[in-house]
Amino acid sequence: MSEHKFFQIDAFAEKAMAGGPAAVMPMDAFPAADVMQAIAAENNLAETAFVVAKGGGAFDLRWFTPALEVPMCGHATLASAHALYAHLGFDGPEIGFDTKSGRLTVKRLADGRLEMDFPANMPERIDAPTGLADALGAAPREVWSGQYLLAVFDNAAQIRALAPDLVKVAALGGGRMAVCCAAPGDSGHDVVSRFFAPADGIPEDPATGSAHCVIAPFFSKRLGKNELTCFQAYPGRGAHITTRMAGDRVKLIGRARTVIEGVFRL
Repeated sequence: MSEHKFFQIDAFAEKAMAGGPAAVMPMDAFPAADVMQAIAAENNLAETAFVVAKGGGAFDLRWFTPALEVPMCGHATLASAHALYAHLGFDGPEIGFDTKSGRLTVKRLADGRLEMDFPANMPERIDAPTGLADALGAAPREVWSGQYLLAVFDNAAQIRALAPDLVKVAALGGGRMAVCCAAPGDSGHDVVSRFFAPADGIPEDPATGSAHCVIAPFFSKRLGKNELTCFQAYPGRGAHITTRMAGDRVKLIGRARTVIEGVFRL
């Protein structure tokens, strides 16, 4: 039996039990992929992040949903950085995570928030995929395609009221289409969004940093603002994500809160 440190951390959260929960497990080396997949299924959170130290402020990082490994995950990266700073003694000026999406960096700001540096992904406008409005239960004004499908609505009230048929959402695009629904914001937010990825084992994600790599360039251009205050309106929780464009990169900024610390036994 082996024992591994385990943290459950709410990312992009202003308080505990908000934002998006992620499991973070620092390891001496990555276990086999099927073992990491089984651990993620056991944790049953949107993502489990596995972190392996390389030295010099660099770490290898991989992310798994309960169903599969993903190439990018923002909230679990923020959670991993929080674990390193708050619990694992890291005190360097910047963390470098080497991932399937290249080098991602995180630094701690003076106000205690964490700032991640991710690639921006400006989407292109497309015709709405067959069945999209039926799956979402509402027709978006526009549809754009990038790393994820971006369904743009007129206002935040429409986003909050969405009640999608997740079986139909899971079948979109042959069963591998994640959908980010977003609109100009309300209540002091520039953008309000929700994110559905049932085909990837995430019916609705509470906090999706990677989706904001699409939201940021799109809404920054549309609203004429380089920095956006975004709110992901998962029912009963809600995630606060600030974005700032920097050329072809986007800064994703937020706080994290540790809610569980323990040992995972294999």
